[in-house]
Amino acid sequence: MNRKDVPCICIQNLTVAYDDRVIVRDLNFNINRGDIFVIMGMSGCGKSTVMRSMIGLLPPKSGRIIIDGIDMWAANDATRNDIVSNFGVSYQSGALFSSMTVWENVALPLQLKTNMNASAINKRVREKLSMVGLDNSDDLYPSEISGGMIKRVAIARAMVMNPRVLFFDEPSAGLDPVRSAGLDKIILDINHKTGTTIVMVTHDLSSIMNIATNSVYIDIDTQSVGAYGAPRDILKTTKNGEIKRFLSQNYGGKNETTK
Repeated sequence: MNRKDVPCICIQNLTVAYDDRVIVRDLNFNINRGDIFVIMGMSGCGKSTVMRSMIGLLPPKSGRIIIDGIDMWAANDATRNDIVSNFGVSYQSGALFSSMTVWENVALPLQLKTNMNASAINKRVREKLSMVGLDNSDDLYPSEISGGMIKRVAIARAMVMNPRVLFFDEPSAGLDPVRSAGLDKIILDINHKTGTTIVMVTHDLSSIMNIATNSVYIDIDTQSVGAYGAPRDILKTTKNGEIKRFLSQNYGGKNETTK
């Protein structure tokens, strides 16, 4: 299902816990098709835990995660696996295989999950590497490239199956401001060129303010939604001092990109 009249992802009364320890409770928000959607909040508020539940790694304690109209965690294993197969995930560390070249890392999902021939795989891998600015890095190993390049390889691998939704966990963590801005541009280009829905967990204020079209702020004290909407709109309208400080701190409005 990919109906245009329903949200891409609908979070309803979602509570996620590790055993009896509740991390977030009663979350409600929608992610529309084509969004660059940011899950944000103070460190330790449960951002990455929410993403883990959304990508099928952590069952919720209660509530629903509805993907294209289907309740993912109420579905049978085959249906849930089909839903997850339309996701691409780029982890904070990159999670590349150190014994594989850049080309081999990106090609691996195609080799494991499709019947594409070698020529088609090579064409797809080169297309995705080109989208992240790594046309001439095929034979390099992760130990031979920079942290920023590792993140771009991870993005290319996340895109290689042409997913409907791309998830990023702290994509700019550890990068200097210049490389972080470059990564923002890559994410924007992917969104503009492919229409892929993008969900990001991040605390990078420049990314939040410059590329996000919508967002949810998770309040660390209530463990629930503190604000929901476009980040710039939240900053203008919120009466919550913590949220206002979070969205104002160290933000200078650099590279004010509009979508």
